[in-house]
Amino acid sequence: MFTGKLNSSGSEEENIFFRTFKDLFLLFLSAFLFAISFPSFLSRWGYFPLAFFALIPLFIVVHRCSWKSCFFYGIFFGFASYSLFNFWLAKFHPLALFIVPPIHSFYFLLLFPLLKAADSFFPRSGYILQSLLWVAYEFLKTQGFLAYAYGILGYSQYLFLPLIALASITGVWGVSLMVVFPSALIGHFLKGQVSLKGIREYRLPVAAYLIFFIVIILSGLFTRADTDNSEPWKVALIQHNVDPWKGGVAAYEKSLDILMRLSSEALIEDPDIIIWSETAFVPGIDWHTRYRTDQTSYILVKRLRGFLEKQELPFVIGNDDGQLVRTETGEEKRVDYNAAILFKDGKIVETYRKVHLVPFTEYFPYKQTLPGVYRWLRNADTHFWEKGGEYTVFESDGVKFSTPICFEDTFGYLCRNFIREGADVLVNMTNDSWSNSVAAEMQHLGMGVLRAVENKRSVVRATNGGITAIINPNGKILKIFPPFVEGYMAGAVPVYRDQTTLYTRWGDWFGWLSLLFSLLGIAFALFRQLLLRLRS
Repeated sequence: MFTGKLNSSGSEEENIFFRTFKDLFLLFLSAFLFAISFPSFLSRWGYFPLAFFALIPLFIVVHRCSWKSCFFYGIFFGFASYSLFNFWLAKFHPLALFIVPPIHSFYFLLLFPLLKAADSFFPRSGYILQSLLWVAYEFLKTQGFLAYAYGILGYSQYLFLPLIALASITGVWGVSLMVVFPSALIGHFLKGQVSLKGIREYRLPVAAYLIFFIVIILSGLFTRADTDNSEPWKVALIQHNVDPWKGGVAAYEKSLDILMRLSSEALIEDPDIIIWSETAFVPGIDWHTRYRTDQTSYILVKRLRGFLEKQELPFVIGNDDGQLVRTETGEEKRVDYNAAILFKDGKIVETYRKVHLVPFTEYFPYKQTLPGVYRWLRNADTHFWEKGGEYTVFESDGVKFSTPICFEDTFGYLCRNFIREGADVLVNMTNDSWSNSVAAEMQHLGMGVLRAVENKRSVVRATNGGITAIINPNGKILKIFPPFVEGYMAGAVPVYRDQTTLYTRWGDWFGWLSLLFSLLGIAFALFRQLLLRLRS
């Protein structure tokens, strides 16, 4: 009898171990499928059809796990999925992999119990609330100081143009809902006993989804922006394939040599404008012209301005824009902006200063509250910027354009603001060369495609190492330049102004609606549970 108890206990522990192992395997499988749905270490373009089914194992685990274990499983999935998906972050900053995956572990620590609640409290239709909860999570993670848009399921579909046409109405959030719904529905179906009767119960939601899917595809095919008669804007995009933050003044001089040589070569294409990438030239042009605090930097600036004065074309240049400001105590100090500067006849016409900085690695607003973290970041060679305050719209030869810098084009609301201010074209100026990863650059490109579709405006990507590209208002990549190659790309950008989309007018209304319905669904479930307990 004593031996029997030991065997029973041992068997139970063994079952728990194998069940946990199986659940972790399913979650890892889901994380892996999620990661390779996007551009990844397996494919530079990504396997976008997988995104529709990637989360099936996740929803199966959510159904069968206990309330206690779902918190741990959330942490595991968040860390695994973003370590696989954002593997290239290790090259971005030595602290990045200690920030992004743990943050998403915390997000999923909160999300998994909500997904479990939807499954438990709505046994027949929980997949609907689960889908809305997923979109609400994606929307919320793009808000506030920690805003981070990488990994939103809708972006995996950047090559599926008929589907992403939906983004002109709902933003990327509607596309995400169409992608996550099949996983939630199939996961809900597989939690029960698979039978003919069970299949019949799902005929209505499957039919409704397929009808809606077909309508979206047909609409995307037949409502494309007609750019045949659009005014062509000839651009020359300079990809000098140099990381501007490495090497000091000697490296800046070498970089300038390449930029001027490539720009001179590009003139044979007869462009209307020449565009350099984010901080392609590092020494502050305006600062060293006026204050000359560093002789070697001033010599480089003088050389650049001499080159620009000889050009008949306008130039847009990414630059560290230093400005002298007066503090509250009356003292003057230099502040630096990550900026894009429009030059005509060698003179500065207008400057855009980046309004949405990268958290931790470009700014940290909690210096007084968390001085230890601030010092930790500083010691890790973090370069902090000042935040700009205006959505600048440049104009050249009748074409109005704005220049979201680096990861600013990963946020729909921000690019929408530029369009509402009057921009005809979005010109993303970025530096992704630090990643040493084509996958990282392609993930960024995919988000730029959605910005074009949301606003029905062309998007130009001017990068220092990739992916330099021209995207039309329908999200079609018209021209693309190889990554990590020195050279220039010239092309005609269709200037399309004939349509103002619902997304441009209303913004992230679908994201807010998903959040509202998610909150109402959870609140209703909790209220109903409370009533049942009071009655019992």
